[in-house]
Amino acid sequence: MVDNLIDTTVSPKQLRFKPGGLPASFEVKVVNDSDRFASFQVEVTAAGVDADRLPDWYKISPEVSTKKPPGDVTHFQVAIVDNPVPGFVGLMNLTVRVFSMELPDEDREVLRLILEQGTGSIPLKLDLPVREFQEYPANEDEIPVRVYNPSQIETHVTLKFSGIDPTWIVDGTERQLYLPPNGQVTETFICQIPDISQAPSRIYPFAIAATHRHGSPAQVEGTLEVLPMGLVEFSATPKQQQIPTKRAWIPNWRNSPVPYTLEFENHSNLQQQVTVNIQGEDQQECTLELPDKPAELNPGQTAQSPLRVQARRHLWGRKKELSLEALATLSDQRLGNTNPTSQFLKLDVYPIIPTWLLLGGGLLLLYFIWWLSWLNPNNKFFGHQDAVNSVQFNGMSQNVVSGSNDETLIKWRVDGFFNPFANPEVEKIADTDKAVRVIRYKPVDNNVVAAGLENGEIQLLNLLAETPKLMMSFSQEKDDRVLALEFTDDSRSLFSGHGSGWVFRWDIQQNLNEAETGLNSNVEPIRSGRFKFAIYALKFVGQGNQNLAVAGRFNTLAIWNVPNPDNVAIPIPYREGGQDDYIESIDVADMKPYLMATADNQGYITLWNMESCLIEGESCEIIDQWQNGHGGQPVRSVALSNGGCYLASGGDDGRMMLWPLTNQGERAENYLSGIEVGQSLRNQRFNSVDINVLKRNILIASGSDDTQVRVKRAKRLQVLGCDRDE
Repeated sequence: MVDNLIDTTVSPKQLRFKPGGLPASFEVKVVNDSDRFASFQVEVTAAGVDADRLPDWYKISPEVSTKKPPGDVTHFQVAIVDNPVPGFVGLMNLTVRVFSMELPDEDREVLRLILEQGTGSIPLKLDLPVREFQEYPANEDEIPVRVYNPSQIETHVTLKFSGIDPTWIVDGTERQLYLPPNGQVTETFICQIPDISQAPSRIYPFAIAATHRHGSPAQVEGTLEVLPMGLVEFSATPKQQQIPTKRAWIPNWRNSPVPYTLEFENHSNLQQQVTVNIQGEDQQECTLELPDKPAELNPGQTAQSPLRVQARRHLWGRKKELSLEALATLSDQRLGNTNPTSQFLKLDVYPIIPTWLLLGGGLLLLYFIWWLSWLNPNNKFFGHQDAVNSVQFNGMSQNVVSGSNDETLIKWRVDGFFNPFANPEVEKIADTDKAVRVIRYKPVDNNVVAAGLENGEIQLLNLLAETPKLMMSFSQEKDDRVLALEFTDDSRSLFSGHGSGWVFRWDIQQNLNEAETGLNSNVEPIRSGRFKFAIYALKFVGQGNQNLAVAGRFNTLAIWNVPNPDNVAIPIPYREGGQDDYIESIDVADMKPYLMATADNQGYITLWNMESCLIEGESCEIIDQWQNGHGGQPVRSVALSNGGCYLASGGDDGRMMLWPLTNQGERAENYLSGIEVGQSLRNQRFNSVDINVLKRNILIASGSDDTQVRVKRAKRLQVLGCDRDE
């Protein structure tokens, strides 16, 4: 039997300890029974103590003895200062271990510790099952926390969540809990992350603290990472420029740089820096000026990078068409690059003395001499003298009729707009004595035109007579402006919309017959409906002239079921509007009678599928909607081609636009920004547009505040798939 080299005595063998009271002490006597000098250490362990708890519940003096010779004695004093297992009450065994770095042996003694109900505080225990959370904006995440009461006393606990914006935490950042002795509960904080503009992508540290009256507070920490989401939109305005910016009839020696604005809209939750590079074969012919620093973009912000381009001009000859590609690069590409990645910019560089000026100047001089001479039967100034409010093609697109604030209606020859030596004006149809707000051809044979006037009067004029003849004039309320007219397909009835909100139906066929025979001079409407808004647009939707779309002030849009004797009007949900918000125009494609277009003075153009609400009884479907067609400015008029493959629009930005459409009635992918087909003088607004497809061309007529009637041509885009036989 091997002798033990360490002899240990513990006194006393049993202790009582009350947490919060005086320490309980015992002595450890250690005798060096070896044949060498040795130093000794003492360690105390208790059953049930957490493995990760520090030995802070007792104190030893001395911590390490000095080296003692053989046979010498070392005395250690051990004091119990805290409960080894917080909250435990009862009998517990303590093991005293004595060891030496110089000796291979160790010795152990056991003593009994009686733990009484304490008077001091016991901290709560908090635990996060998950400490790291990841979520996308606009989503919610659940953050569970476990709370444990290790004491023998029931307690009320206050949990408080901090570190993250309190508005993100559903139901508040505080929770009140009750925990019984040795009780445990799991509480969940729901974090609702806002949208990308309010939730930048980064790691958000948070803490959950627990307080109660029976102990010190406890805290646990974690992190919430908001993941990157969204995109950065890239646009250029304008996409095409010219040098010089204003072309003159005389040689222009100016060669000033032209500006482009590169705009970036950060619809992501990442902070970005945008660097722009210009590339392309034509770059070498240009002098470029870009900002020295990248554009700074916080989430939800818009930034611009001005680009100035200059190019050398030739003395004479044809214009040079230069193309540049502006390529944008993001500093943080976790969501890819900008959308789109690049913008293609066009620059037309005109010569100082263009060839057309040399050749055309002489021809133009001859033309003006002829135009002012007695050889020209139309040697007088023609056209309107005030704003043009309404235009419309006849069925075959040979003629256009226009009405103006100058109180006249004029008939125009379409081919005259494309012949520089022809006067497109055919004749003045009428002097109405009041401003003309709206005109409409009578369908089928187009032999009659209806004009709605500022004073509430409606005039019907015969276009077949050698001199246009006023056939009939009627009104219901004096000075109730006529803002909209719509014939039925059979030409028997005419509907009129007024500033007062009245819509009247007039029996045109019967009244014309009676007027010719002199039987009746007092024309009365055969049907009427009163709406609570000024009527700015009327158009039949669907088959059979059953449903009349009515639109106007307060952004109101409704469908009037004409045959219904109860004057039923079905409201169509639209953006809410105030007294200054109007739906200005409606049109429906003849061959797609459920495809409807609307335009309003907030700049929105909307394409609708009305079949879903008129036939299927569901909500009216918005096929496409955009506001950037006229720079966010009011859109006064829209017109759909017969086959529904093209949409024309005119607005307050002084531009006339063409929008190619798909078979489904939305904008063609390659033409989301439309095609500009005309501009007014000094960017004055367009009030009316009409569109027709004839042979290989698309014809767009317009009337504007600059007193001009225009007819523009564009090539049909049959390769897009919609316009195959329109």
